Order: sequence, then C-alpha cells, then structure tokens
Amino acid sequence: MGGPKALVRLDGERLAVRAVRVLRAGGCDPVTVVLGAHAAEVESALRADGLPADVCTVVAHDWDEGMGASLRRGLHALSGLLPVPDAALVHLVDLPGITPEAIRRTARAGPGAADPRNGPGPDVLRRAAYDGTAGHPVLIGRHHWAGVAGSATGDAGARGYLAGHPDLELVECGDLAVPDDVDTPEQLRRLTGA
Repeated sequence: MGGPKALVRLDGERLAVRAVRVLRAGGCDPVTVVLGAHAAEVESALRADGLPADVCTVVAHDWDEGMGASLRRGLHALSGLLPVPDAALVHLVDLPGITPEAIRRTARAGPGAADPRNGPGPDVLRRAAYDGTAGHPVLIGRHHWAGVAGSATGDAGARGYLAGHPDLELVECGDLAVPDDVDTPEQLRRLTGA
C-alpha cells in the first residue's frame, strides 16, 4: 500500500478512523487501536483526521512479527482496564466492508441476545461468517485471552486457537457486510470503483 494501512483513505476517510467509527456505531466501547510501524506518525495523522480523544492507542513494538503481535498487545492493554471487559471484539483496519450491523450481530448473537443488557460473557468465543466461511469480526471472551495470546504468532492471529475450538460459534453476517481485505492498491481501486 506504500505505507501503513491505517492511513490509507477510502472515500476521504482513513481506514483506522473508519474502523473506529464502525465499531462505535456497532456498540463497542471502549475502543483500543493497536499501532505498529511508524506509530507516532500514524497516531498523529489519525488524531488530526478525527480519531476521538477517548480512543486509546497502544503500540505493538514487535509489529514486524505480524498480526499476532498486534493481537497480543491489544489483549494485554484490555486486561489493564478497570473494569476489565468481559470480551474483546477484534476488527481489522483492512476490512472496510464490515458494517456496524455485522459488529452488533457478532457481539450480541446467542442466548439472551434480544435483551441489550445481556452482553457477551467472559466465556464467549464467536466469529462472523460469510456464506459459512469464518471471517471478522471475532469476539473473544476474557477467559480465552491467555490461550489466544499464547497461540497468536506471525500473521495467523487467533486462527490457530479458533480452529476447531468446541466453544466457537459462527454468526452469519453475509447479509450485512462484505469481508474483502484491502491489502493492495488494486484491491482499493476495485472497492472504490476507480
């Protein structure tokens, strides 16, 4: 992409600012953004472009190891909050087709979902699916954080932990969002129709 994906613009909005907006609109609070390469420059640009002041940013200093480093850093940051959240909803900056509705459905699916007071508990392990294929966002209950962090290496993120886990629930979101990655300028052009 020629630089950090967080700074890429889609329809005039940086991908990281867009992701935070979608998370918030989907009911997520608090929101923590994990930064990697050029963290100070990226944070400064994001703040200047509207990243809310109450959004916490943390740095994965070992970002060059891959997505696993960011996941570990994010879960570690959340474990330091008071109160510690029951679950973390993981969303990637390079998935601009994910909607607030997909965030909301993934976070609220399951028993008692009709009652908004019934948030996910610390044992939840849930993943959005698109036509039956697992994707993002992923909801990881606090009781799974250590296992996820322990297996999050390279660019696999939580994939190894989630694969075949008996507690994993897939939540169909294919009617709400498009799970396509934007990893190259060509993919970005296709998405914008340019």
